[in-house]
Amino acid sequence: MKKSIILIGAAVLLFACGGDKEQTVEEVIATNNLEEIRAKKATVAELQNTYAAQLELLNAKIATLDTNKKIALISSFTAKKEVFKHYLELQGNVSTNNLVVIMPEAPGILQSVFVKEGQQVSKGQKLAKIDDGGMGPQLAQMKIQADLAKTTFEKQERLWKQKVGSEIQYLQAKANHEAQEKMVNQMEEQIAKTVITAPFSGVIDEVITEQGNMVSPGMNQLFRIVNLTDMFVETNVPERHITSVTKGKSVEVELPVLGEKIQTKVVQVGSFINPANRTFKVEIPVSNESKLIKPNLTAKIRINDYTNESALLIPQSIISENANGEEYLYVIEKKVNNVGIAKKIIIETGQTEGDYIEVLKGLEDGAEIILEGARSIKDGQEVKVITQK
Repeated sequence: MKKSIILIGAAVLLFACGGDKEQTVEEVIATNNLEEIRAKKATVAELQNTYAAQLELLNAKIATLDTNKKIALISSFTAKKEVFKHYLELQGNVSTNNLVVIMPEAPGILQSVFVKEGQQVSKGQKLAKIDDGGMGPQLAQMKIQADLAKTTFEKQERLWKQKVGSEIQYLQAKANHEAQEKMVNQMEEQIAKTVITAPFSGVIDEVITEQGNMVSPGMNQLFRIVNLTDMFVETNVPERHITSVTKGKSVEVELPVLGEKIQTKVVQVGSFINPANRTFKVEIPVSNESKLIKPNLTAKIRINDYTNESALLIPQSIISENANGEEYLYVIEKKVNNVGIAKKIIIETGQTEGDYIEVLKGLEDGAEIILEGARSIKDGQEVKVITQK
């Protein structure tokens, strides 16, 4: 390269200092004669073309003979299509719909507690009994009155069908019978509220109020019951992902505390955008056969929001950007004996995952891409591949 520069400099010096032995360029210009100036220009141009051709010949021979020439040493890899999956990473909390704090529906003294903490219970099983305040004997008396009213009504009904007795007697007996039945039903409902039962099968996580304490609706908590079978992770997803995070998307849930990873899918997507943080909720079920997963555990979530079955992936580190904001990289052309020519190509990129990025346009499948050394070469430069990955 240095020899080429010297030869070019000599040619330029020759043109400037007297390529024409009769008159120098300066002397011809000083004549202000247009025809002579044009003739001189033609002579100089011809000499320039001659020297340029000679320089090319010299450089070609030098490249052949010079064993010490410097060729950029690079490593490369071959672009090939592969499956590309992009993941949206979020955080969430484990929850369950079967976690309830049971409160009394009737006031009174907590007469009996039938379960202990950690005990497995079935749906409908009795957990505790509140003193009914004497409603039991009242119910018994009401049932006696109701039975009497029923007997009287049935008798009046038979007589009425036989056209015996007045209609008013029949209607009064009927009304009394229905009123007595309604009173019995209401009393039974009130007494039923004094019996605390399990709303679903699960485990008594905590007995909150002890036997013998006074309890009131809306004031006292009695038990916490939980079922750890049907667990799910709930998280908030930014609204910009509303078209890519949908029901059925694959999800990897990591529970750092347990050192556990679970493969699952999105089962429910919220239909409401929270105006406070511009997010929508999604629910992701997690299996809990070991019963180690507890409500409110923190979970790391990776939702597969985008998949390309035939993507060309490259390291982000080899991509450069020109003054126009276009991204480019270098591929190798005309490769012979691991020596080739670096060619700059403009590309368009898509999603990223880790250190890799998807190339959407500009790169062909099977192209050999310059990896290490990509930042220090130029378009058209000769390179030598020392490592191919």
